[in-house]
Amino acid sequence: QSAKCGACGPGYATPLDAMKGKCCPREEIVYLPCIYRNTGIEKPDYLATVDVDPTSPRYCQVIHRLPMPNLKDELHHSGWNACSSCFGDATKRRNRLILPSLISSRVYVVDVGTDMRAPRIHKIVEPVELFWKGNVANPHTSHCLGSGDILISCLGDPSGNGKGGFILLDGETFEVKGNWENGKEVPPLGYDFWYQPRHNVLMSTEWGAPKVLADGFDPADVERGHYGRRINVWDWSTHAYIQAIDLGKGSIPLEIRFLHNPDAAEGFVGCALSGAVHRIYKTERGDWAAEKVIEVPSKKVQGWLLPDMPGLITDILVSLDDRFLYFSNWLHGDIRQYDISDTRKPKLVGQVFLGGSITKGGPVTVVEDKELRCQPEPFVIKGKRVPGGPQMIQLSLDGKRLYVSSSLYSGWDKQFYPDLVKEGSVMLQIDVDTERGGLKVNKNFLVDFGKEPDGPVLAHEIRYPGGDCTSDIWM
Repeated sequence: QSAKCGACGPGYATPLDAMKGKCCPREEIVYLPCIYRNTGIEKPDYLATVDVDPTSPRYCQVIHRLPMPNLKDELHHSGWNACSSCFGDATKRRNRLILPSLISSRVYVVDVGTDMRAPRIHKIVEPVELFWKGNVANPHTSHCLGSGDILISCLGDPSGNGKGGFILLDGETFEVKGNWENGKEVPPLGYDFWYQPRHNVLMSTEWGAPKVLADGFDPADVERGHYGRRINVWDWSTHAYIQAIDLGKGSIPLEIRFLHNPDAAEGFVGCALSGAVHRIYKTERGDWAAEKVIEVPSKKVQGWLLPDMPGLITDILVSLDDRFLYFSNWLHGDIRQYDISDTRKPKLVGQVFLGGSITKGGPVTVVEDKELRCQPEPFVIKGKRVPGGPQMIQLSLDGKRLYVSSSLYSGWDKQFYPDLVKEGSVMLQIDVDTERGGLKVNKNFLVDFGKEPDGPVLAHEIRYPGGDCTSDIWM
């Protein structure tokens, strides 16, 4: 959709240009990877193209499916070959979607430039390339760099042990060039990352050791040190690992989002297990620190895996004007919107419940709750009671529409929400009050991935063809 503005290269000059819709109308389609691993259906994962244009006769329908040529890849997150980090370079086009596979370690390069509505496979990077050229595996987050290369963070080594390394792909040929990191020291675990060149920094987070998390979550593995607790700080220019910020055992810091303003030396990290959001910032000394600014208290429960149920903050994002922060609280079942005009004191201004593990009439009884007076009602839309909880989120460029999908990762979906695996995930849309804050479910919007031709499927991360809040980085 940003192809109309080809003269200036991909993306936008500034985050506010993106927000004002320069070169780019309202989103009309989105891409989501759809996962069959762990569902009992022996079919390959695929990339779904969904029509989100309210004026279209195919509104809320999957209009195209691109199946991968292999089984059990576990497609997960995606990134671009070029984004706003290359703005101004008229030789670059945002025409390839990079799709790393979390479990198989394959990386699919998908051509979305030839026909935006019917993507096709352009190239496949086989796992052996990552293993031999980088001694890494389980690729997760992909960001394009202003240099033209593509940087992908990894969770582990080829044996399934934790290892927070990176792999570089050539942005033209998509060949593996080798590791990005320099020096002997590499963090013990990896997951997501963000970079901010004006402050000479890249920061990465930690999930867990791949062979430990592959088939489900065992709380004892947190005690054994197999899950993450650190934000890892890298020198952007030398690629050296320079600092670890320890957030404490059992925190599991997942998504990291800097403010979009490239001058800003701060951002936020959502921690899955501790239910906290930490603000990360540059200190006067020039190193980096973190402070907890939001905490979702655990609920005391009966009829669940543990006596305390954490919220499990699994995705966070920041609006392009750096005014609001959103996160999904996957187990408790809500999405929250915070005003971050004062980044040290986020203010809760919007909240909506979309399912979760504590709804009325379910197997879980809440015996003590520091936030709610009673258990929320089950979430029903268009007559369908929605299984699972809100998970991946994506905000429209203008900040007015928040899209939500409900699958986290097939191995954990199966454990925490067995009905989600049986019935398939959903995509929903929430209307956002961008003046005062506030969230309201759009009752006309439901994409039910339980009705897919090959059976119910788990749809994960949401991307727009023209770039979005979680893929574009400004230099």
